[in-house]
Amino acid sequence: MPVAYSQVYVQSAGLFMPGEPVANDAMDTYVAPLNRLSERIKRRILAENGIQQRYYAIAPDGSTVFSNAQMAQRAIEACLDLAGRKLADVGYLASGSSGGDTLMPGFASMIQGEMAAPPMELLSVHGVCAASVGALQGAALAVEHGQHANALAVASEMPSRLFKKSRYAAQGYDTDFDAHFLRWMLSDGAGAVLLGAAAPIPQRPDLCLKLRWTHQRSFAGDYPVCMQLGLTHDRARSHLDFPSWSEAEAAGALALRQDIRLLPHLFDVCIHEYARIAHQGWLPERGIDHFLCHYSSEKFIPVVDELLNKAQLAIPRERWWSNLAWRGNTGAASIFVMLAEYLQTQHAQLKAGDTMLCFVPESGRFTAGYMLLEVEARADAGQGKTSVATPAKPHAEAAPAAEQIEPPHDPATAPAGLAPLLTELASIWHDYRSQVWRTPLVQRIRSGRMQSADYVRWMSQWIPQVREGSLWMREGAASLTGDYAELASLIGVHAGEEQNDFKILHQDYLNAGGTVTDIAQLQRNPGGQALNSYLHSLAATSNPVGLLGAIYIIEGTGQRIVPSLLPLLRQSLALGPECFRFLEYHGANDENHLERWLLAVQMVMALEDPAQAGSAARAITATARHTAQLYLMQFAHILGDTAKD
Repeated sequence: MPVAYSQVYVQSAGLFMPGEPVANDAMDTYVAPLNRLSERIKRRILAENGIQQRYYAIAPDGSTVFSNAQMAQRAIEACLDLAGRKLADVGYLASGSSGGDTLMPGFASMIQGEMAAPPMELLSVHGVCAASVGALQGAALAVEHGQHANALAVASEMPSRLFKKSRYAAQGYDTDFDAHFLRWMLSDGAGAVLLGAAAPIPQRPDLCLKLRWTHQRSFAGDYPVCMQLGLTHDRARSHLDFPSWSEAEAAGALALRQDIRLLPHLFDVCIHEYARIAHQGWLPERGIDHFLCHYSSEKFIPVVDELLNKAQLAIPRERWWSNLAWRGNTGAASIFVMLAEYLQTQHAQLKAGDTMLCFVPESGRFTAGYMLLEVEARADAGQGKTSVATPAKPHAEAAPAAEQIEPPHDPATAPAGLAPLLTELASIWHDYRSQVWRTPLVQRIRSGRMQSADYVRWMSQWIPQVREGSLWMREGAASLTGDYAELASLIGVHAGEEQNDFKILHQDYLNAGGTVTDIAQLQRNPGGQALNSYLHSLAATSNPVGLLGAIYIIEGTGQRIVPSLLPLLRQSLALGPECFRFLEYHGANDENHLERWLLAVQMVMALEDPAQAGSAARAITATARHTAQLYLMQFAHILGDTAKD
């Protein structure tokens, strides 16, 4: 049965085709003939498939220009740009492909890593052409069930790396027709689709595109393997059964093959499946207005047409659309590439009430995939509004499994009465930590590209910020009156311990190569300046208990984030331990500071006027949120223009 949706819309679709288009007469530059039969096979196949040009993510010398993950990234970026969205708006990413750049981990993980994307839920669908439908179905379900406000489905393929002449050297540049066939059929590319609540199509602000249902069904139990990579020609042995990769390659187990004798059965199976769901009432009575059919060769157009007619489900040929001739066959990416280009170039044909059927037959071991979309008039189209609809508030994301840096205090072990506050602070912390992890500075540290000059630059901006820390704390303590006198004393102790910390950091700066000996000459960056101004102004207010939120973020950074960066800095920089004393000190001692912070929070909650219950917690969380934003700004400005390299 198809999976139906009631509140999932295609907000945008983007594509990425690598390099310049490669015409048929230029294919040999990339996919060189293997033997004397190659040219004849090539002419026969190209005459049938109707492809006039395609794209390759490799250079003529066989070197990789774009990886598969990089192509997926470009398609995602194009998709998000069209929708006016950012990657941070997306909580779910599903990928579909016949293979990424690695055997493991999953392709979606590699795409997320390539983009340095924030923590999100992932799904990697491994298959052939219909993997795109599986990815989109997973993303649609995440939106339909309210798990995420926005979800991305991306499909990307890079078979060109398998077709280089050098891949066939172990076989003496001689191989069977089934392996020859796909060398002239497949090419590289990526497409992405953004799903979410109702929003206008970027190209048609007056229309929305609703996803009505998706359906996929495999018939692998009924048919042998048709298209495969990893088995010998007779399908008797896996490439993993050989003693070595080289022996598997020599036996042809690493050649991509398609048994073309089985292909006619594929369309028969897929059209029968289409007829089955039609008879169950899943197709609109008005029929299909726009038919995006993924076929690997124009040879199969009359085959599909005839089968639809026999099933009394004919779709007039003028409603068919494909970009196979000028985009090539990009496998799982094809249907997304097709949808993206259709919306970009054919949007003028769309009108409210139109239906759009996407059909994906997969030859791997025979899978049928379908997606039905319906064009809707935008609810406020008549009011002259053309901006993108305001996105729904994203759902809270689960803590990531990797790169986890726990919040300063675990809400699960909170003292009595503090669990709600610590839970709210933990949420702020995870968002802050995730964004810090993607700043130019931390990205450079994590990639091993950090230079001593970068470290010196960081410290030069950090020193005046640290110097001010004890000052605004003492100012805040002086603003505490009445019952808060004991709290003032506690904050005073903390300020006293930190009043000379900036001197340690300054000496580290000099040891690492810094040249400014007069600390007064060092300047905060814009983020540091904004943070300093905010904390001093807050400290001057009456009973500024919200400052505890600022201390939570600042001390948490020193006790949680800094220790995770210190080993990476030591690996990247040829500097001695005398250059890291401040970072080492805070990693080791901020634990005690945070325990004192917890005591201070308990004190504030106990002193709170019952008539104003909750006001202290609100002040602390608000200040924590603002401090996190400004501290993040301070991180973002550290490298300045050098962040672009």
